[in-house]
Amino acid sequence: MKNTSQAIEDSLLLSAMQRGDKKAYGTLFRRYYPMLCTYANRFVSMEDAEEIVQDVMLWLWENREMQIFNTSFSQYLYKTVYHRSLNQLTRQQSQLRAETRYYEYMLEMLQDIDFYQAEELKKQISQAIHALPASYREAFVMHRFQNKSYKEIAEILQVSTQTVNYRIQQALKQLRITLKDYLPLILLLFPRNLIS
Repeated sequence: MKNTSQAIEDSLLLSAMQRGDKKAYGTLFRRYYPMLCTYANRFVSMEDAEEIVQDVMLWLWENREMQIFNTSFSQYLYKTVYHRSLNQLTRQQSQLRAETRYYEYMLEMLQDIDFYQAEELKKQISQAIHALPASYREAFVMHRFQNKSYKEIAEILQVSTQTVNYRIQQALKQLRITLKDYLPLILLLFPRNLIS
């Protein structure tokens, strides 16, 4: 009964919103925003979840006049948030793979540098890794240097694979910032390797 009455109320609020009623939109926003954020947080970080839900709700308002829902309004919102969360995960994983390849390439180049330069750069990389917050460093080292999968790391640390993904992504971001000054040195030492 409660679901039926809420569906009817949602339908009335949607009709009012489609006519430009901001109060109706505000009511729908307040009703669904917290639940949708909690739902999206099952797949992505809370920060990303909030951004995804805000985007969905903003899209809802901006396209209010041409919306037709084949399912219930709440099902539509959950389905939309679900798909946007999966898209966000796909983007993050692609970025993570690219960043990991970058650091692998950087470490390969270190093998071609003379011993002193290699030792200096390795020292800087090691210091940058040790400067990471413990939870980021732990996940990053297990993945990058111990070749553990996200699932294995999640089981060891007793966290979700999404948490492992987030920690590694944050570690890579911080390493990119910390080591940015050393990339020009590598480019100067190996211009032919990068061009060919």
